[in-house]
Amino acid sequence: MNLVSKNEAGSASRLGPNSRTAGYGQIVLVLQGGGALGAYQSGVYHALHEAGIEPDWVIGTSIGAINASLIVGNEPNNRLAALQEFWGRMTQRAAWDALMFWPQLASGLSYWQAVTSGISGFYKPNPMAFCGPHVQLGSEKAGFYSTSELESTLNELVDFKLIRRNTPRLTVGAAQVRTSQMHYFDSQETEITAKHIMASGALPPAFPAVQIDGELYWDGGILSNTPAEAIFDDNPRKNSLVFTVHVWNPVGPEPETIWEVLHRQKNIQYSSRVATHITRQAQIHRLRHIIKELAKYIPEELRTREEVRHLTSYGCLTRMHFVRLLWSGHENEDHTKDVDFSASGIKKRWQAGYEQTMRAIEQAPWQHDVDPIEGVFLHEPKDTISIEEMMSRDALPR
Repeated sequence: MNLVSKNEAGSASRLGPNSRTAGYGQIVLVLQGGGALGAYQSGVYHALHEAGIEPDWVIGTSIGAINASLIVGNEPNNRLAALQEFWGRMTQRAAWDALMFWPQLASGLSYWQAVTSGISGFYKPNPMAFCGPHVQLGSEKAGFYSTSELESTLNELVDFKLIRRNTPRLTVGAAQVRTSQMHYFDSQETEITAKHIMASGALPPAFPAVQIDGELYWDGGILSNTPAEAIFDDNPRKNSLVFTVHVWNPVGPEPETIWEVLHRQKNIQYSSRVATHITRQAQIHRLRHIIKELAKYIPEELRTREEVRHLTSYGCLTRMHFVRLLWSGHENEDHTKDVDFSASGIKKRWQAGYEQTMRAIEQAPWQHDVDPIEGVFLHEPKDTISIEEMMSRDALPR
């Protein structure tokens, strides 16, 4: 599946391997859930790969977990091919492929095919689910669709033995059904299998829960669709350059029709307030920097006291740079966009992720001078609307 032109691929490779990312303890790639919108994430990785930037840690939820497994579960020279193969299989190929010039119609037809027939290699309708809402299906079959085909696809395209090497590290988020707690399956601690990836993407009521070690799990996106908190909770912390990929626009116009309401509601639900979360973590991390600086002024005879050493241990001088890459959508998108597996939709999103990431790499905002007392920084490519600008009512597109 040719998703980026050869000329663009050639220009990307001229950036040089890791020249703009040297000096960081780890490169992290964070991927949201979002169904068909995940093609944008693959475009982001495409650009990183051609620029010689390979992640040390990939964190994902739902489709983000699937893309993450395709990256981590393949050798670097095979990762892009694995992503292209997966998305090629997911692309709806039907009579309306000829409607590339009419993307809104192609998207709508693709949506109804995905709903009624499923996606080959991903999911298919569960006939028993339509016998009635009170029919006892069993906890691992209680969904409108079966994802058994996804397990086969993952086992074919992902080498889970590579994931067990933990280089790069893989973390996928899932929601525990019984306790409603977020759980992160981490390759540092867990032998990741296809079941863990499927659990992260088991969005109810469409997909049934997945059982792992006696517990049922649903899609992590119903609790936290942008799993950046795993970075802040990691111990020990490291100087990090984080590419956080967002496929749901957190800010948008006030809807005036039911159709627009459905679209806006979905964006709000799955955008996960990530900018607010990073801002709050920036405040906390600033306090860690302050503690470390204040510790310098404690007299030597007091520093060795156990209670003083305990308190000063909360200090931390690590720095984390977050680069926010956002699929802001195209003119004809609506609330069905995450089920739009049409050829035009997949190609457009992949291309946008590739192009926007290449511009971000060229700008390299993480290389700019920063306040030494700060510890967390949020960067946005110059061609995108910033969080502050988006909050302005006049900036919202109709």
